[in-house]
Amino acid sequence: MTPPVEAAVDRAFREEWGQVVATLIRWTGDWDLAEECAQDAFAQALRTWRRDGVPRRPGAWLTTAARNRAVDLLRREATGAAKLREVAGVLRTDDDDAGDEPDVPDVPDDRLRLIFTCCHPALALEARVALTLRTLAGLGTTEIARAFLVGEQAMAKRLARAKQKIRHAGIPYRVPPAHLLPERLPAVLAVLYLLFNEGYSATAGADLVRHDLAAEAIRLARVLVRLMPDEPEAAGLLALMLLHHARRAARLDEAGDLVVLEDQDRGRWDAGLIAEGVALLDGTLRRGRPGSYQVQAAIAACHATAARPEDTDWAQIAVLYARLARLVPSPVVELNRAVAVGMAHGPAAGLALVDALRETGALAGYHLLPAARADLLRRLGRTAEAAGAYREAAELAATDAERRYLARRLAALG
Repeated sequence: MTPPVEAAVDRAFREEWGQVVATLIRWTGDWDLAEECAQDAFAQALRTWRRDGVPRRPGAWLTTAARNRAVDLLRREATGAAKLREVAGVLRTDDDDAGDEPDVPDVPDDRLRLIFTCCHPALALEARVALTLRTLAGLGTTEIARAFLVGEQAMAKRLARAKQKIRHAGIPYRVPPAHLLPERLPAVLAVLYLLFNEGYSATAGADLVRHDLAAEAIRLARVLVRLMPDEPEAAGLLALMLLHHARRAARLDEAGDLVVLEDQDRGRWDAGLIAEGVALLDGTLRRGRPGSYQVQAAIAACHATAARPEDTDWAQIAVLYARLARLVPSPVVELNRAVAVGMAHGPAAGLALVDALRETGALAGYHLLPAARADLLRRLGRTAEAAGAYREAAELAATDAERRYLARRLAALG
């Protein structure tokens, strides 16, 4: 069992990291310094809270500790003298909970304001998303690299370049006025989407599901829909999240092992979330402006509304994936389409698409490619080849739950 103080620090990291870092960035203008001081504050919390107890307001405590650390570091640097005077001026006018922008009342949630602020259009879209996930969500470089299907070193360089551009170009760290919010919407949606995905299926570690991240992404998406009710993709993303999150109770068994969709107890699905997601999707599709998140939500609805696995409309899902591939060309989308084709038109048809995708090398190192291939080979009765594919997938899988699932599949082949 995790000791109480360690558990409190861990919870504070999940809940407060983004706010602490963002506040330090606003005060110092230095992204690297802000992250370093935030890390120091959490390390200090482990030591101090053991002695003094967990404070009533952990976020305010951490913000003050990080701010004091920043002042100390700036004081030691001769080049930081001017910045120190600037920070001191800010501290005289801000309290520990600073972060509001009263002249921009259009974004009613602190964390969502910060995401909009990070998603500056002067940065490339991928850089905006990656930087926001690193700075505000507290995801590590490894996690973000996996989300983008790139190497860890490449992602580290991408993050460093984004920070340098902000510093050298003098990009202001502030909330945009209301009429500029739409231009930042695609990046904001991408951040929430990847944040939810990391919560729904973690890229690494012992835990496959991180409910805190998924719940936070849903909360922010609800705020975004209220903020921008005429943006159908915002509603489509929220519907997608709700439909997936509705299955959370059935995705793992009591031992924490993965339960695949066809084996899940559908009686444990959240009927209320499914109804809300379907109603939201129906309303936004009637606008006649379909986008990628709406299409993905429609796919999720096909699964969520099937009373039994055999009732799933795989032919419709295959069509939707084909449409999604036209909207956002991606090898991952093509892999999902191949799986749907294999379910709708037979495993041989699906395997042909998977093997063609495999030969391109676009998904090299992505464990779901050999996993999908193994399942299709198993259904075709090609047991020896299926076993090899399951082994390959298990070697590439990054979470314990997925490795255990693949090991069970391999053992079942006999």
